[in-house]
Amino acid sequence: MGIRNSAKAVIVQDGKLLAIKKQDKDGCYFLFPGGGQEHGENLHQTLKRECTEEINVDVEIGNLIFIREYIGKNHEHFEFDSEVHQTEYMFLCKIKEGSKDIGIGIVPDDGQIGVEWLPLSELLNYRLYPRTVREYIIDYIAGKELPVYLGDIN
Repeated sequence: MGIRNSAKAVIVQDGKLLAIKKQDKDGCYFLFPGGGQEHGENLHQTLKRECTEEINVDVEIGNLIFIREYIGKNHEHFEFDSEVHQTEYMFLCKIKEGSKDIGIGIVPDDGQIGVEWLPLSELLNYRLYPRTVREYIIDYIAGKELPVYLGDIN
C-alpha cells in the first residue's frame, strides 16, 4: 500500500477551532476538516473540495503550518491501521465571506455526525486527532515559533 497525501484545514476564529465531529464506541471525537488528495489535484484543490464536502464552506487557504505523518503500525490503533501511512499537510485557513451555513456538507466524512467550534482554552479536554497537534495549535496561535515538520505523531 502506498503513502497517502492529505490536506487539512486549521480554522481558528474568535478563540475557537472548527472541527468535524465523529463518534465511536468510546464517544465523540474530532478531526480537522480535509482529506485525501486525488490524482491530478494539488493540495489547495484538495482542501477546497474537502471543506465544501465536509463542512459546507469555501475557505481561503493561508500558510502551510504543519506537516504530520501517521504510520499506523506505530500508534495505538495499530490493530486496524497497521497498513496506513499518511502524510498530512495542515494549512491555516479562513472561512470566505458569505459562507453562512457551516455544517455537514454534501459529502460528509465516513461517520461524521456534525461540525463544532472547539474553544482553544479547552482544546486539551477534547478528543481531537491527532492528539499531539492540540498543543501545537495552542502554541502556534499564541505566537510561539514551532517546527513545521512534526514527524510521525498521533
